Amino acid sequence: MREVSFAVILEDEIDGAAMLRRLERAGRTCYKSEERITENSAPRFVAMLLNHGHESVLEHEKVTLRIICDRGVTHELVRHRIGSYSQESTRYCNYAGERFGREITCIRPTFWEDCDQRLVLWRQSMREAELAYFALLDAGATPQEARSVLPNSLKTEIVVTFNLREWWHFLRLRLAPTAHPQIREVAVEIQRILRENIPMIFDD
Repeated sequence: MREVSFAVILEDEIDGAAMLRRLERAGRTCYKSEERITENSAPRFVAMLLNHGHESVLEHEKVTLRIICDRGVTHELVRHRIGSYSQESTRYCNYAGERFGREITCIRPTFWEDCDQRLVLWRQSMREAELAYFALLDAGATPQEARSVLPNSLKTEIVVTFNLREWWHFLRLRLAPTAHPQIREVAVEIQRILRENIPMIFDD
């Protein structure tokens, strides 16, 4: 059993300034004020829309991210309904195969320190799940049958495409102090990436 950390990878090449210009063009359609577009008018106009709660304009632009996390996190992630998802499938992936190193990979929980007895118990549980999974395969089970013993901590990859309004909504919910710690750490990294690429929209 191998342990890894989560990761968030930007799949798009994002030009935040170009996105704002396109959002301005779409938003000004509502007011028929296209003649007021200037080289630098987009950030101010989009900020005005957001300050007035006109968030639907954000739906005209999207961002795609590859998220490497545990399956428990993806169970929460895919509940965001306005999105497109492509996820590593435990029905078709056989972790006993050479390309998976003949082992399962799990996302290490960050809420327990190395010396914590709970982390020791978690590691023991992951190894037992791995042994049960391989035993089922050796007994003739298919990967989709054997997956029933795989843990929520199993590492998975999921490609997620949300429009900007849905990323906003996702961050509002998943950055909350009451969010699950593992989806919250993913959300913090997503916010960092979006803020870096489209600062005017994701600064706050």
